[in-house]
Amino acid sequence: MKLTDFVSRLDDRLDTDAYNDVDASANGLQVGPPEATIEHAAFAVDAATATIGAAADSDADVLITHHGLSWGGIERVTDRQYDRIAALIDNDIALYVSHLPLDGHQTLGNAAVLADQLGLTDTEPFGTMGPVTVGQQGTAPASLTRGELTATLDAELEADDVQVLDFGPEDIEQVAIVTGSGTDWLDEAREIGADTLITGEGKQQVYHRAREAGLNVVLAGHYATETGGVQRLQALADDWGLSTSYHSHPTGL
Repeated sequence: MKLTDFVSRLDDRLDTDAYNDVDASANGLQVGPPEATIEHAAFAVDAATATIGAAADSDADVLITHHGLSWGGIERVTDRQYDRIAALIDNDIALYVSHLPLDGHQTLGNAAVLADQLGLTDTEPFGTMGPVTVGQQGTAPASLTRGELTATLDAELEADDVQVLDFGPEDIEQVAIVTGSGTDWLDEAREIGADTLITGEGKQQVYHRAREAGLNVVLAGHYATETGGVQRLQALADDWGLSTSYHSHPTGL
């Protein structure tokens, strides 16, 4: 498959252009000659020397990640940035990145994966960011308890320790999800009637905000909550006839 065709297919499926004005990440093809031909696609959460090296070991032609190398432009290619870009070029590996588009996609996205793992129904977009959304909300299965929810996340995710600010009800009814760093959407979760907000990592002020709002906040790890999206893209690439590999490199954060 031509790299241009692969990139075009992903951009179309993920609606990449819709996020251009709100995402600091340069989504889409960040490194690589568009005219290249690809046979093997590697997938990982982060574009780093470790995952680029793993992609090279798998003889990948392209690496697809959630966190890329360009955030608001690249002014200098030195130090770590040089090492990462050099490793891609030396191994003839292109880099495709999808940040917020992969957070917000309602079937392929990170939040959508968590919603499916928890069995949420009546799912809708959540997490307003300008004209787009970066998460998902839904109704919990009958009799889902806070303990059962966290146990499911513990079992499903590459997480070291799921933390819970247990200021909401034990019996869960409405869940809002923004993966990664999503505590800024706590007020929106309260406004839509959610009793539980699931995200990756917390900030100091979320403790009192959650306590005063009477919401559960589940912190399941930034990395851990953002593995599902790239794995769904991998399945998509499998369907397109490419050979693929997934390279896990948990950060514990």
